[in-house]
Amino acid sequence: METRNPRRWWILVVLCLSSLVLVVDSMALTVAVPAMTADIGASAQDTQWILDSYILVFAGLLLASGSLGDRFGRRKIMIIGLLLFGAASLAASFCATPGEVVAARIAMGVGGALIMPSTLSILITVFDETERGRAMAAWGSVSMLGLVGSPVLGGVLIDHFSWHSIFFINVPVVVLAVLAGLILMPESKGPWQKPDPLGTVLSAVGMTALIWWIIEIPQHGAFGGRSAVTLVVAGAALAGFVVWENVTPAPMAPLALFRHRNFSGGSLSLTLVQIGNGGLLLVLTQYLQFVLGYSPVKAGLAFVPLAVAALVGNGAGAKLAARTGNRLLVLTGMIVMASSFVLLTTVSPDTGFTVPAVALGLLGLGAGLAMPAAVGALMGTIAAEQAGAGSALNDTIQQAGTALGIAILGSLLSSGFAREMPAGTPEQAKRSIGGALALAHGDTALVHTARAAFTASMSTTFTVSAVGVLAAALLAALVMRDGDAKAVAAPAEEAGLTA
Repeated sequence: METRNPRRWWILVVLCLSSLVLVVDSMALTVAVPAMTADIGASAQDTQWILDSYILVFAGLLLASGSLGDRFGRRKIMIIGLLLFGAASLAASFCATPGEVVAARIAMGVGGALIMPSTLSILITVFDETERGRAMAAWGSVSMLGLVGSPVLGGVLIDHFSWHSIFFINVPVVVLAVLAGLILMPESKGPWQKPDPLGTVLSAVGMTALIWWIIEIPQHGAFGGRSAVTLVVAGAALAGFVVWENVTPAPMAPLALFRHRNFSGGSLSLTLVQIGNGGLLLVLTQYLQFVLGYSPVKAGLAFVPLAVAALVGNGAGAKLAARTGNRLLVLTGMIVMASSFVLLTTVSPDTGFTVPAVALGLLGLGAGLAMPAAVGALMGTIAAEQAGAGSALNDTIQQAGTALGIAILGSLLSSGFAREMPAGTPEQAKRSIGGALALAHGDTALVHTARAAFTASMSTTFTVSAVGVLAAALLAALVMRDGDAKAVAAPAEEAGLTA
């Protein structure tokens, strides 16, 4: 007898739309920053808060929002998140001061935190083991298209309208997702359990402090001044959270999932990949614009090989998973990703776009094979009643990995650039390639020196990325195991994760 939801593929469209709005917003904003900051008179500190306020709130509330979905209903929490995100986006499109933009971004972060865990938890409850791989691949493909297409969309909108339009474009997508969710999507929730207010506070404080510490590493160092205080707060809160979740009778986060090899291996290997990938778009976008001279729109279009190859990898991975198992796909995909970073280390000012295009194609193919397989393997270990909290736990760890990757790779890039610039170069020119080119005023020697220094420091950055992804592949190979549903269910029951 057919027990699967007949509307499940339409439900997947709603989930893809919900995830897409988060991806498009964050990537389009990076293109809009120069025009926005000039228009509203934002200082460098204002700009940092505009970018960071969202991720701080988003990462801090992920765990709490996942448990809310399990308790009160995943569709309900996702739709509330969409409405809040849409309303904040609409408000942001009328902002005229840096403070107003920061306030709107904070509200969007709250909405995003409510949306993200719900999408993945609904997906694994709607699709069974036989179709989950294909659904996961489609979900990942849409996110990848949004990642690549949003800088192009942002550039076009800014060229034809104003920076406000990158926020307003979220509104119709949110309206469509909410209407489709209300009409097509069934409600799902876990069994009722007591709230965990102490766990909620500890997780929010710990994750917010941890991400804040990571963000400030390039500017204040890892252990100096207030960074040390922030790190102590993060460590104390997260340690307290782990201890409390293991002794309370009604924990908000199923930490026992880490006893399962596929969850711990998949989640931690994905985190290492995110550390390696963290600065990719930031670094390559600067290479395309400052070294090759591309416009923002052309720079966005340059990532098309990444999207096309990712779609191919997702499609192939969905078919191969049943035959080879997730572990081999994850290992193969991550090795291909590492090879793309190795290729990027060879780039010089005279390389042009051919080598980066091939590297982006390899990266997309590897990510298309590895990422859905890793997510599918770890999500397959989560009992249905804790789908939201389990999804949020994985999302939270990966968010920390992404933030850490951006901080580490960004710091390596800026320090390496300053070190590669000749002695006696003006301080402004040593801070960034953008500063050097702005100072050049037709000085071809300084332009060539800055581009050479940037590509040299870029090579160091991508070497670290390659090492991170290879470490992820090794971890996945050693820890993850392929098994059937029965093999998955047994450890879950031992950990007390079933109803």
